[in-house]
Amino acid sequence: MSALTERLPATCQLILEGIENELHTGVQLYISQRGEIIADGGIGEARPGVPMTADTLNLWLSAGKPLTAMAIARLWEQGDLKIDDRVSRFVPEFGTHGKEPITILHLLNHTAGFRPVDTGWPDVNWAESIRRICEAPLEENWQIGKTAGYHVSSSWFILGEILQRMTGQLYPHLMRELILEPLSMSNSWLGMPVDVYEQNQEQIAYVYQRDKGEMQLTDLHDAAHCLTPSPGGNARGPIRELGLFYECLLNQGTPLFEPQTVDTMIDRHREGEFDLTLQHKVDYGLGFIVNSNRYGADSVPYGFGKYASETSFGHGGSQSSIAFADPERELVVAVVANGRPGEPRHQRRARAINEAIYEDLQLV
Repeated sequence: MSALTERLPATCQLILEGIENELHTGVQLYISQRGEIIADGGIGEARPGVPMTADTLNLWLSAGKPLTAMAIARLWEQGDLKIDDRVSRFVPEFGTHGKEPITILHLLNHTAGFRPVDTGWPDVNWAESIRRICEAPLEENWQIGKTAGYHVSSSWFILGEILQRMTGQLYPHLMRELILEPLSMSNSWLGMPVDVYEQNQEQIAYVYQRDKGEMQLTDLHDAAHCLTPSPGGNARGPIRELGLFYECLLNQGTPLFEPQTVDTMIDRHREGEFDLTLQHKVDYGLGFIVNSNRYGADSVPYGFGKYASETSFGHGGSQSSIAFADPERELVVAVVANGRPGEPRHQRRARAINEAIYEDLQLV
């Protein structure tokens, strides 16, 4: 921790204050600039008596969504699909109850319109989750491609199903082949194999939820949640490996995508629209949040802080994590806390940490 404190004094102080104020028991962070590692470590505890280290396996929640988006991009590069293809081309049973016009683009920029579906995860199998989504109706008064509303889970299962049907592989396996293994994300998982879970249980961080003024232990570290894939929210691993993903997108790490592919995915495909889920104007690329400070740097949810450049892009995880790239600063930031303290506290915590990182690095 001393090396982190020396390089990032303001950032580390905020993290320690968060531990004192019971917002989290530990935080893991990875920061690089121009491909040079600035920080890779942990502060506090992952579990009672177990230090948070650079190797701890943390749950990223929705910060992992861009991994699935870029798996779609790989199939697009290979000519297997087009971003404006209708979903029903790949999953015919999806095209019912008003959902017929929905395209892959609509899934990726959260304008599809079937947010409320209860997927049943992790208590039902993948096929049952897909069945529930396919049978769900389009939301009332929803204008596909225009109405904006963040889909927490449902649309991401459909993206995962498209990947499965196109590759003939199960989602956890195809994600390792398309994204994780090529980028040396060897300790990251989107649905752990049983043997991996059993061998690494002590390395899996607990996740706490603040309730009635106290941090309560959740069950997000148990077998059901670790083993059962959910493309929209169940990626986990050391946060440095999510940093490697963003380094790739900035062309600083392992090359995996054509530059024009990355440009398309991080361009603003949804701009100036009020998001019905996030209750704020937020711009979206294809699977990525694009810097939306123009709508209020101190109020935009899951933003990157007031110092991030206009072209910054990334994604946050519910009340816990953030990972993004700032192309103008050639900067990658990935931070995950193991405490979910409620939206208002988390948004203040995340903004403060992101801004302290820029201040510590003298990028303001």
